[in-house]
Amino acid sequence: MRVAVSGAHFSGKSTLIASLLKKLPHYTSVNEPYYLLEGEGYEFSYPPTLEDFEAQLKCSIRVIKESQDNTFFDRCPLDCLAYAMAIVEIFSPDDVIDVEEWVQMMEDAIQKLDLIIFVPIEKRVPVPESEDLELRRNVDEKLHEMLLNDSLGILEDIEVVEAFGSLDNRASMVLQKL
Repeated sequence: MRVAVSGAHFSGKSTLIASLLKKLPHYTSVNEPYYLLEGEGYEFSYPPTLEDFEAQLKCSIRVIKESQDNTFFDRCPLDCLAYAMAIVEIFSPDDVIDVEEWVQMMEDAIQKLDLIIFVPIEKRVPVPESEDLELRRNVDEKLHEMLLNDSLGILEDIEVVEAFGSLDNRASMVLQKL
């Protein structure tokens, strides 16, 4: 199975993947696009720009298309879109995202996924004071709509599971679906 773990920053995605890999040694994982691009020498802006998230989207699409079965992805293309939309709303309202174009770019990659795990924001997960809580909350809301309500209409037969609670509970919820 190809499984994307989706959620805002500091929601516990990477921790969940690490826990699952201990229980499923025949699985591999792919780091989130930000770190993959950073490792390739991409220089991100601060604050991040629409172009930064488009680069992450293209990277996410590429790694999904190149992947094999039994892979966990830290983030999916929808995360990139949610962040791009939130960045535009909060920091650069004059920018425009062609959501339909982004959806068309990601649709084939999304269909390669067998399962998407949505890790929502929970108060028990500590967040550094330096993090932008408005951005985090905005991304969480957008992902909730895109994933749990299929607001973009692209998930078709892909199952989406909302994993919440303790790490053990989250891992158990995922393992039941695998």
